[in-house]
Amino acid sequence: MKNMTIGKPLKVILLFALPLYIGQMFQLCYSLIDTRIIGSTLGETSLAAVGATTSLSDMLIEFINGIIAGFGIIISTFYGAKDEEKLKKAIGGTALLGVAAAAVISVVSLLLLPLILKLLNVSELHLPEATAYIRIILAGMIATALYNICAAILRAIGDSFTPLVFLVISNVLNIVLDYVCIRYLNMGVSGAAVATVFSQALSALLCFLYMRKKYSELMPDMEGLKPDKEIYGRLLPTGISMGFMISFVTLGSLALQTSINTFGTNVIVAHTAARKATSLFLTPFFVLGTALATYCGQNLGAEEYGRIKKGIKDTVFLAFGWCAVVLIVIFLLSPQIIRMITASSEGEIIDTAALYLKINGVFYFLPALICIFRNSMQGFGDKKTPLFSSLIELTGKVVIAFLLAPVIGYMGVIISEPVVWTVMVIPLFVNMKRNPIFKEVKK
Repeated sequence: MKNMTIGKPLKVILLFALPLYIGQMFQLCYSLIDTRIIGSTLGETSLAAVGATTSLSDMLIEFINGIIAGFGIIISTFYGAKDEEKLKKAIGGTALLGVAAAAVISVVSLLLLPLILKLLNVSELHLPEATAYIRIILAGMIATALYNICAAILRAIGDSFTPLVFLVISNVLNIVLDYVCIRYLNMGVSGAAVATVFSQALSALLCFLYMRKKYSELMPDMEGLKPDKEIYGRLLPTGISMGFMISFVTLGSLALQTSINTFGTNVIVAHTAARKATSLFLTPFFVLGTALATYCGQNLGAEEYGRIKKGIKDTVFLAFGWCAVVLIVIFLLSPQIIRMITASSEGEIIDTAALYLKINGVFYFLPALICIFRNSMQGFGDKKTPLFSSLIELTGKVVIAFLLAPVIGYMGVIISEPVVWTVMVIPLFVNMKRNPIFKEVKK
């Protein structure tokens, strides 16, 4: 367990964020390897079929993970306040509500899957493989939720290293199973989905067993598992706000995917590769945001408002430095990056994806601010502003998907994010300056 209410703010944040970053890099490496295995073994049509549904699975999984991450903020607040009784009840509520949310979303999405794929404009060419892949992913969402529940609890009490260990185990197993299921068992894209679900289930089991042994004093008993009106009254608003905040982002990408799926196999593959590279470049922002949510939650509980402001300011400067490094890499190496991801030498795929990266890369300082501000606000209790900012993103991408992209083609998709980022950062910046916590610091 790590107390984030003492020590130099940036050092504390970085030490907490480093295991998160390594874990995300392993996750992204798995995703890239998974993409390459499918592309090199099954071909670009199969890769496009998986890519056509990626935004759907991302949206649903991120919604669940966002809810659970929101619960984790409440856990971190009770931990910072050293209130053990409420801490245990919050942990019990996180487990029960997280599993329930995953089960409901999994069942509903499977029942509506044919309609959803139709709304996504998945072509007849890609539909059989897309359906086979996404059905397994959706059915296994509870496994994903169980791991993230364990990880959120551990991170809330300052332990970001243990979730990393089990994530690495999961990803290594995932890669091995990918080869076995796709290359040797001839399961096609379904093999990739089976490998993902099985490895996540195993990591969830191992993480739970570790928690029960290492942090037995925090594990809730039957009394702690009983619904508590006060605790649930804090868990649900924060969890739902965080879930919608994240899902609005991915729902906007899903809206764009409906247009992308009409542009043909090469554009779908190019966009899939560009988005995976973008995830690689933006991961530090997401990780720093996640670390700040826990950091702000603990310091809010301890009423250390000055540390909150100092931590946010130092993290912004660090993120801007990363933006400069990434921009140089993009303009020097983007074609090579796309070839590595897709295993493709098709000129249209490489040029389209590289153009996406170059235009978006110039504006990466905006998502840096967005990630840092939104997660910090969630950590110190501002639920409305991050949600409003995410709603702006969703609205902007929907408008572009249905009005601009059909007129100017894929270029409309490319410019959508810089335009939307510019608009959505404004309410975050304004409300960050006005927040009562920072006024308290000045007194």
